[in-house]
Amino acid sequence: MLPSVGAAVEVLVGVLRAGGRLFYVGAGTSGRMGLLDAAELPPTFGIDPERVQGVLAGGVAALERAVEGAEDRGGDAAAELRRRGLGAGDAVLAISASGRTPFAVSGLREARRAGAAALALTCDPRSPLAREADLAISVEVGPEVIAGSTRMKGGLAQKMVLHLLSTATMVRLGRVHGNRMAHLRPVSAKLRRRAREIVALAGGIPGEEAARLLADHGGDVPRVLALLRDRAERGAG
Repeated sequence: MLPSVGAAVEVLVGVLRAGGRLFYVGAGTSGRMGLLDAAELPPTFGIDPERVQGVLAGGVAALERAVEGAEDRGGDAAAELRRRGLGAGDAVLAISASGRTPFAVSGLREARRAGAAALALTCDPRSPLAREADLAISVEVGPEVIAGSTRMKGGLAQKMVLHLLSTATMVRLGRVHGNRMAHLRPVSAKLRRRAREIVALAGGIPGEEAARLLADHGGDVPRVLALLRDRAERGAG
């Protein structure tokens, strides 16, 4: 599995570095996890929300309450991706534990039609979804504890892979400084405190100075870190 994750990271780094977008496509538990991962990336890594988007069967309303039957309307996925302007420079990651969900399979077919990268995350390497993909990540978890429900072993495995995939991609894109969230957006008291700690640790300066520098530069952590690097290089020279 890990070689497939590594290969997928390479694809996504290339797409996002070139200005393309990533679309997670799925239904039910799988789709909700994709939408959640997409929602977490902007505050954690400072990436524009338009660059990573979730496409959930039944729409955003399906986050709060199941929209029964939405997963069977495969045409909805294709239509939504077309509405969002899916193109050859983008990537689609379709998520389905069974690999048979029409909504997810249709999303991959639309990706191939548009010339976008077509990736799959599934628990069945022999499924239609895996066969439809340019690259499939298959996590074989065995029978579920509750037969017919993939929200437990399958869901947990997919969530772990999504974390691994998106985190590795963001690291490769330089959205961190060491192991710190250097591109976070300090829009809350907690994140302002975290930004101050990151700047203080990275620059070897007191917290008060870090807070002042952030205030002087509109809370732009990468900009402040760049200023501190320039200052250190001038001092070394």
